[in-house]
Amino acid sequence: MMKTRSGKTLSENGEGVPLKTDNNNDKQMNRTFYIIFFSLILDLLAFTVILPLLPSLLEHYSHHDESGLYSAIKNSVSSFRNFVGAPDTARWNSVLFGGLIGSLFSMLQFLTSPIIGAASDVYGRRPLMLICLIGISFSYVLWALSQSFLLFVIARIFGGISKGNVSLCTAIVTDVSTPQKRGKGMALIGIAFSIGFVFGPTIGAAFSRLNREEGNSVFFVMPALFALVLSVADFAFMYLYLSETLPSNKRLKSKRFLSQAAEYINPLSLFRFSSVSKLSANESTAVQSIGSIYFIYLFIYSGLEFTLPFLMHNRFEYTSMQQGKMFFFIGTVMALVQGGYTRRVTSGKEAKTAMRGILILIPSFILMAFVTNTVLMYTALTLFSFASATVVPCMTTLISTYGGDDEKGTIMGIFRSLGALSRAVGPVLASTVYWCFGAHVCYIMGAVFLIIPLAQIAKQQHCSKPE
Repeated sequence: MMKTRSGKTLSENGEGVPLKTDNNNDKQMNRTFYIIFFSLILDLLAFTVILPLLPSLLEHYSHHDESGLYSAIKNSVSSFRNFVGAPDTARWNSVLFGGLIGSLFSMLQFLTSPIIGAASDVYGRRPLMLICLIGISFSYVLWALSQSFLLFVIARIFGGISKGNVSLCTAIVTDVSTPQKRGKGMALIGIAFSIGFVFGPTIGAAFSRLNREEGNSVFFVMPALFALVLSVADFAFMYLYLSETLPSNKRLKSKRFLSQAAEYINPLSLFRFSSVSKLSANESTAVQSIGSIYFIYLFIYSGLEFTLPFLMHNRFEYTSMQQGKMFFFIGTVMALVQGGYTRRVTSGKEAKTAMRGILILIPSFILMAFVTNTVLMYTALTLFSFASATVVPCMTTLISTYGGDDEKGTIMGIFRSLGALSRAVGPVLASTVYWCFGAHVCYIMGAVFLIIPLAQIAKQQHCSKPE
C-alpha cells in the first residue's frame, strides 16, 4: 500500500481509490443484494403456496362456477388430452388443466416483462417495483374473493401482469454490482427461488390439510390471505428499505418505450432485442445469441420438468405426497449448489459453467428415459438439480454485462420475457410428445436437442465481450 500526493490510498492494482469508499460501496452492494433476496423469498413463498392447492381448486370450481368459463376450458383440455392420448383420469386432467393456467401466467409475463423493464429505465427501478408489488397484492385479494372461476382467472391475470418484479430484481442487482460480484447477486436470486419453491408448496399443503380436517368448503381463503399478508409485507419492506439504484442522470431520457409496445410483444423483435439501440454490432450479436440459448434451453428444460409427475407416477406409482418429496429434494439440492458453488463462479467463467450444467443435464435426461429403480432415478434428479442451479443464473449474469445503465431494465425485461415464452409453450409440446410417443422418446429427444444450446454457448465464448 502507498499514498498519493492527494492522500488517497492506492489499491494493489494502482488505482487511486480510497479504501473506505471501496468498503462503503461493498456494504451498499451487499445490503441491496440481501434486500432483493429477502423480498424474493416473501414473494415466492406467496406465489408458490397455491401449487399443491390447484387440483382441489379445480375440483371446487367444477361444482361452483356459474360463468361457464370452467366448462369451456375443460372442454379444450379434454380435446387436447384426447389428441395426445393421455389417460382420462381426474389426476391427469388436473395436471393438464393446471399446466394451461401456468401457461397463461407465463404468457402474460412474456407480454409485460419487457415493457416494465423499459419503463424502469425511464422512471427508475423503485417506483416500478412498488407498482408491481401493489398489483401482486391485488391479485391475492381477488383470489381470496374468487367464489367463481372467472374471478380466479382474473386474479391470475393480474398476478401475471404484475410479475415484472423478478426482472426488476435482476436489473437492480446489475445496477449496484461490479462484474466480479454480479454472479453472487444472481446466485442469491436463484437461492431465493429454490427456498420459495421448497417451502411455499409445503405451506400450501399444510393449509389444504388443515382446512380439510376442519371441513371448510372455501378452503382457499386462508392460503390466499396468507399470500396477501406476505405480499403486503413485501411491499412495506421494499418501500422502507429499497433505495433507487438507477439515478436520474443515468436514466433513458426518451419515453419511446410507449410507442414501441408492439415490439415488446413481437417474438421476432424480442429475439433480436430490437428495442435496445445502443449496442455495438458485436454486442448486439452476442446479446441475441444469449437470448436464443436461454430460450432453447428453458424450452427443453421446462417441458421435461412438466412431464416429471407423469413419469414418476407411471413408472414408480408415486403418490402426490411422494411427488412433493421429490420436488423438495430437487429444491434442496438446487439451494445447496447455488449457495455453495454458483455464487462463487468468478467473472468470465459464466459461459463455461452454463456449458457444464447443460452437459450434466444430458445424461440426466438419458437416465430418466430408461431407469427403473429409484436410486438411479434420484441420481438423475441430482444431475437435473445441478443444471437447474447453474445454467439460468450464469446466463442471467452473462447477459447483464451488456448494455449501458439506461438500457439494463430493457435487456433484463426482454431476457425474462423470452424465458416466460419458453415456459408457456415448452410444457405443451413436451406433454404432447410424452403421451404420443412415450417417455423414452420424450427424454431422449430432450437430451439430443440440448446439443443446440450447448453448441451455441461454445460459439458464444468466441464473441467479443463488452468493455
